[in-house]
Amino acid sequence: MADIKTPLLTIDIIIRYKGGIVLIERKNYPHGWALPGGFVDIGESLEEAAVREAKEETSLDVVLLEQFYAYSKPDRDPRFHTVSVVFIGDGEGDLRGRDDARKAHVFTEDNLPEQIAFDHRTILYDYFLYTKTGKRPKIKG
Repeated sequence: MADIKTPLLTIDIIIRYKGGIVLIERKNYPHGWALPGGFVDIGESLEEAAVREAKEETSLDVVLLEQFYAYSKPDRDPRFHTVSVVFIGDGEGDLRGRDDARKAHVFTEDNLPEQIAFDHRTILYDYFLYTKTGKRPKIKG
């Protein structure tokens, strides 16, 4: 059993806040703007991890609304293979970048930053399409 290697499990949260969505500017590699998120701890549910990571990185209390999609492309994170379950939620409170977030800011589809880390530009594209059409991303193999 010790020889089994699997992808690392992460969560990302699309936080709806004050007319846009929250992105954080990462302090660590890979640099750029990203959805708040991180690794799921042992003994923690996906939902608990999402609420915890949102609070740690944005100072916001998040009410999760739905599980959006799972992203698992092996090269989605340049450091190692991760699988991310993405949630959509509403944020409440005063937005402040904390923990491994240098800054936190609200963006709209029309003013996304140039440098977006991981595959988060794809996730955002899928989310904005979903808000317009109600269609979730197509399964890609």
